[in-house]
Amino acid sequence: MQKKIFALLGLLGVCFGLTAQTKFTISGTLKDKKSGEALIGATIRVLEFSNVGMTTNEYGFYSLSIPQGTYTFNVSYVGYTSVTEQVILKANVSKDWSLSDDNTLEEVVVRAVKDDENLTKATMGTEVLNVKEIAKIPVLFGEKDLVKAIQLMPGVKSNGEGSNGFSVRGGATDQNLILLDEAPVYNASHLLGFFSTFNSDAIKDATIIKGNSPAQFGGRLSSVLDVKMKEGNNKEYHASGGIGLISSRLTLEGPIQQEKSSFIISGRRTYVDMFAKLSPDFKDTELYFYDLNAKANLQINNKNKLFFSGYLGKDVLGFGKVFGSDWGNSTATIRWNSILSSKLFSNTSLIYSNYDFNISFLTDGEKINNNSNIKDINLGQDFSYYPNPKNTLRFGFSLIHHILTPNRFQSEGIISEQKSRKSLENAIYVNNSYQINDKINVDYGLRLSMYSILGGDTYNVYENNVLSKSILLAEGEIGESYLNLEPRISANYRINQTSSIKLGYARNTQSLHLLSNSTSGNPTDRWIGNSYNIKPEIADQISLGLSKNFVENKYELNVEGYYKLLQNQIDYKDGTDINTAPDIESQLLFGEGRAYGLEVLLKKKTGKLTGWIGYTLSKTERQINGINNDQWYNAKQDRTHDLSVVAIYNLSPKWSFGATFIYNTGNAVTFPTGKYDLNGIPTLQYGTRNDNRMPSTHRLDLSATYEKQKKGRFQSSWSFGLYNAYGQSNPYSIDFKENVDNPGKIEAVQLSLFRWLPSVTYNFKF
Repeated sequence: MQKKIFALLGLLGVCFGLTAQTKFTISGTLKDKKSGEALIGATIRVLEFSNVGMTTNEYGFYSLSIPQGTYTFNVSYVGYTSVTEQVILKANVSKDWSLSDDNTLEEVVVRAVKDDENLTKATMGTEVLNVKEIAKIPVLFGEKDLVKAIQLMPGVKSNGEGSNGFSVRGGATDQNLILLDEAPVYNASHLLGFFSTFNSDAIKDATIIKGNSPAQFGGRLSSVLDVKMKEGNNKEYHASGGIGLISSRLTLEGPIQQEKSSFIISGRRTYVDMFAKLSPDFKDTELYFYDLNAKANLQINNKNKLFFSGYLGKDVLGFGKVFGSDWGNSTATIRWNSILSSKLFSNTSLIYSNYDFNISFLTDGEKINNNSNIKDINLGQDFSYYPNPKNTLRFGFSLIHHILTPNRFQSEGIISEQKSRKSLENAIYVNNSYQINDKINVDYGLRLSMYSILGGDTYNVYENNVLSKSILLAEGEIGESYLNLEPRISANYRINQTSSIKLGYARNTQSLHLLSNSTSGNPTDRWIGNSYNIKPEIADQISLGLSKNFVENKYELNVEGYYKLLQNQIDYKDGTDINTAPDIESQLLFGEGRAYGLEVLLKKKTGKLTGWIGYTLSKTERQINGINNDQWYNAKQDRTHDLSVVAIYNLSPKWSFGATFIYNTGNAVTFPTGKYDLNGIPTLQYGTRNDNRMPSTHRLDLSATYEKQKKGRFQSSWSFGLYNAYGQSNPYSIDFKENVDNPGKIEAVQLSLFRWLPSVTYNFKF
């Protein structure tokens, strides 16, 4: 292992040494001219060189080192007017650029990148979505939803009708790392999955990476969803919002210090409960969610800037005094950006994240409370070093302290003895993006992660699900530690001006696990960490891809195949209920997994009609000792076919129309094969694990947007939508009940939601 580390570091040195010579550096940031927002992924090119250029990082920073001379720089960002300017470089230069939004440009739907980036970048399985560009995609209740848009990408599967949970390349719901301004979000859905936690009015940018993530990301097996909040307009004050049938939202933003510092506050709330209370039958019913996003930035000087961002969201569901439940996320991030030199950029982050679930119910006159939560405090340090135009080096570390309370019951002053469990999850990493020549780009890195169990609780150790011993760890004591080395590499070879092939390998590990009896993910699901029984999950993924552009880059075809092997996968004994098991670890079974598939994405990027067709053919299986006679079986999230078609037509400056069509194979499930009486109680007998299928799902959604003529600073629009346009009865759940006329017969009863669901929303900005 040490030889591999030294070899990688040696390769880094070789890459830098090959281009070492006396050069000068031009560096700075790119911003939106109207709002002062940093532009992520904008392109800076030196026209005198065919292969010299770079893109800005997630903070809008760039750095280029080239020999002394006079050069023509072209700065561009899709949807903005490009800028071309000559710069005399005879010393290090600090230069910021501002680009103007060009409303006359034809809309690009999928990504805010240059036309042929898919042919030049080594990154694989990555899609960048801009919130402005997905606003016309029809969604449930007419609410712009980032997660719903991501689920329309190949390799990303919705976990069910009306659900915001998603599966990536055969991974489970918990195997997705979801970040909001670097803070992990442990439950990214509202109203049991019908909305996501992301208020699109507060979001600037989102990137989904399907397994081949750079080394700075870790802790999950399947994907990274990296979401960035807006920074706020630092030049003038604005208010915007929307009023819909079941929810409304309002955003305020403006400068704190003109052209230097700004703030943004964005809130959203549903009001289904207000309508419900008008009926005497539902006057005691509570059913709503709210969320609040806030962010501020303060410019200390030209080289240092502070950011403060936070999120607070909560769902409430209750029926008088009989039943009550609430759950939600809260996050806070303090970030310090510092330009240490013209070639070295630093980002230091202190992050807090909390997910909390509470439930109470009244039974036999006694109130019972149940609580589960997970809290994180994270210190992260990331450096970006730009030694020359061919290399971009990132390195740093993260230190995370977890406090997990899987389940705590309280009744009449009695609290269950289950304590919170503490742990440390730390990592160091290095990653380099290297342009070998005009045809070959390589992105490679190494991550060293360690998870340590901390004292303060007793850990049971099971052998073959039989208790063998218990280990008491005192406060401050360190128990079992797990160390893992995670190499990642991907390469792009440009065959010609219109084609390229890609190859990648990545190892990811995961030390936090979500215990769930459902596929889609419910608020009652519980997070647990590694223990003496539960070891880190490991995934090794190999990917091979082909990219092809047509008609002057107006059409783009991306095809990727992948094969993923998984270790230390978790499942349950037959009949396990995670909410009633006295010690859930006694019910866990462990084994292996595999997932493989083919993804096809065809996009039309310009013109009045834009959109994409995405298709996934895949297989996901598990082999767990103690299940299905130790033979391979379908994982819950296994689906053979997934098809999505997205089309947006801009008829005129006032009217635009959108349509999406989806089709997918039903999830793997276990249906009963018979019934027997147990002490006079009818009991269902189930067959082979996940050997049956939910019915297939298909649906057509439509939308129309009318942009009213702008009057001064005030602008507004109307959005109309029709969800499930042809009224398909798609399965939400299937229950099995005795036939009323023939009690000896069991019949399946399908529950369907949302037939012909219309929506209308009024949006405004001034």
